[in-house]
Amino acid sequence: MDLFEYMRNNVTKKESPLASRLRPVTLDEVVGQQHIIGKDKLLYRAIKADKLSSIIFYGPPGTGKTTLAKVIANTTSASFKQLNATVAGKKDMENVVEEAKSYLGMYGKKTILFIDEIHRFNKSQQDYLLPFVEDGTIILIGATTENPYFEVNGALISRSIIFELKPLLKEDIMVLIKRAVYDTEKGMGAYNAVINQDAMEFLADISNGDARMAINAVELGILTTDRAEDGKIHITLEVAEQCIQKRAVRYDKDGDNHYDTISAFIKSMRGSDPDAAVYYLARMLYAGENINFIARRIVICASEDVGNADPNALVVAASAAQAVHQIGMPEAQIILAQAVTYVASAPKSNASYMAVNKAMEAVKNGRTGAVPSHLMDSHYKGASKLGHGLGYKYAHDYPEHYVSQQYLPDELEGTVFYSPTEIGYEKNIKKHLERLKNKKDL
Repeated sequence: MDLFEYMRNNVTKKESPLASRLRPVTLDEVVGQQHIIGKDKLLYRAIKADKLSSIIFYGPPGTGKTTLAKVIANTTSASFKQLNATVAGKKDMENVVEEAKSYLGMYGKKTILFIDEIHRFNKSQQDYLLPFVEDGTIILIGATTENPYFEVNGALISRSIIFELKPLLKEDIMVLIKRAVYDTEKGMGAYNAVINQDAMEFLADISNGDARMAINAVELGILTTDRAEDGKIHITLEVAEQCIQKRAVRYDKDGDNHYDTISAFIKSMRGSDPDAAVYYLARMLYAGENINFIARRIVICASEDVGNADPNALVVAASAAQAVHQIGMPEAQIILAQAVTYVASAPKSNASYMAVNKAMEAVKNGRTGAVPSHLMDSHYKGASKLGHGLGYKYAHDYPEHYVSQQYLPDELEGTVFYSPTEIGYEKNIKKHLERLKNKKDL
């Protein structure tokens, strides 16, 4: 390291954001994530013993993935290299690998390569790392906000231990806020600031488990608030609210949160909880989810989960889908709320959904059979000579517009695919079909 690089690093350390300056140096300084770094846990023991294998940290932003990598960098005897997949390319990895080979050959020590946002690397870039992870030239530490089982090469996954980081608890965030305000070495203690309890609780709650968000708000509050008559900077609830103008809902439209939220949304409608369903609707709308996507999910739920227990649910949902397409936001949220609460409150039956599943399974397994000859088309030339359509009974020629005859192929005769429930309107369907069956059996 030359003089200029040394000076640049010192300036960067002093001028870097508060969240970066507050990063722990040792394991004992880390707040939260005790399910993986508690003193009896594997990761804690491995870091302390400097016996790491390749690992991948997976979790939402602001939960400590990079922090843990920095702690490892400060405790390991191995060479530590860091890349960010958003800007690094294959050439950067090749340079790290060459240095790692030299370090291993000269000193007999391995190199830890930390790759932030590893899911940003494409398949070929991830594949490049495989042989060097395999032979121990490098120990890989990957960090990702996306589910690694979807976004990271399966071969790398099989050679790594996955550690999932959870959103920090409110109590953990409050510990970090106090450090940010009062720590004179890394924090902003030199500013002689104080934070009210209600302001601290507000920031800890609204950050939604993201420590970086809370710390950034504290830094902004201290730097932009005038001193009071007592010479101190007071971070009040009003100041805290101004530092976070809008609650940042954790919702990545291309990531896990998208799928988790839409899953909760659908399951709430299916579970007949209109309150939960409209809440998840609000979360998606607030985060800017595509209203047509939401409408399509409501239509599917109306058919799959409500079905014939309330056939009108599909009418409401389909009408809502058409209406939101024409109207757009913000009024579309009113239409979506009506459809969501209707579908969530409607009686439920998946009998029609299960019926088509069973029928598809029968077709898939080759149980197709020939169409009964009396049901075949009799209008084309030569059909009558083949016996097609002969003996067909036209239902409308009989009392109640019903007549008993075989409709399924011989191989499936007597098979039941649709079993109506006793719920909602479907009980009327069940009663009607049972009455027809009794007529058939007479």
